[in-house]
Amino acid sequence: MLETLIYYFSFPLVRYAVAVVVLIALCSSLIGVTLVLKRFSFIGDGLSHVAFGAVAIATVLNLTNNMLVVLPITVLCAILLLKGGKYVKVKGDAAIAMVSVSALAIGYLLMNIFSKSANLSGDVCSTLFGSTALLSLKLTDVMICLFVSVLVTVSFVVFYNRIFAVTFDEDFSRTCGVNAEKYNLVIAVIIAVIIVLAMNFVGSLLISALIVFPALSAMRIFKSFLKVTVCSAIISVICALAGILISIMAGTPVGSTIVAANIVCFFGFMAAGRIKGE
Repeated sequence: MLETLIYYFSFPLVRYAVAVVVLIALCSSLIGVTLVLKRFSFIGDGLSHVAFGAVAIATVLNLTNNMLVVLPITVLCAILLLKGGKYVKVKGDAAIAMVSVSALAIGYLLMNIFSKSANLSGDVCSTLFGSTALLSLKLTDVMICLFVSVLVTVSFVVFYNRIFAVTFDEDFSRTCGVNAEKYNLVIAVIIAVIIVLAMNFVGSLLISALIVFPALSAMRIFKSFLKVTVCSAIISVICALAGILISIMAGTPVGSTIVAANIVCFFGFMAAGRIKGE
């Protein structure tokens, strides 16, 4: 098995794929803790559906670079969901569910009406569950992921205290002089960028699992925000690395295998948490 892995890693495409998946997993885990504690766990799934709808619009418009449509729409929806909840009548999970279902339905409808592909079902499945694009990455794609990962990590570290305050009590943070709206905006933009970056690799339906599972696993053992965040990042990277290696060896879908690794890890940490509690 070791010889087989060494053989596969002799190909640059495999090394690029592993690097990108690990970087995406790291970014997802950092912001995932905040979203879980703010009761916005479902937002990753909702925004991934928004991104799917935006991809459909870009496809209809025949854009060579769909990021020109996908990123602005996803960022706007993230801001509206995270920041605009108090200004609208439909809030929280209801707003996320409404946006999620609407974007998914409209996106699929547009792809059916204006489809120019001979394999529409294949295109939809690739977008929802990940595609072979992961094994056709270039060095520039890895550099973009590295840049975004560094930017997200640095932003999280620099604004850690303020994000911590906004996560647990926005009203109290405002009385302490923290601009809660500003940092909710930062969180919204970060999560939107991560989702857009990751959906082409692990699929729009699976990216929310990378956001939620590591945080929930870490919370089975640790209680402090810092320890949960650090543990979540470690879990996410290990599960992503294990998932893609198993996928390469067994020929299974990358995104689904990574999520399966996170599920196994979650149940392991749940068992460990119960033993620790006893």
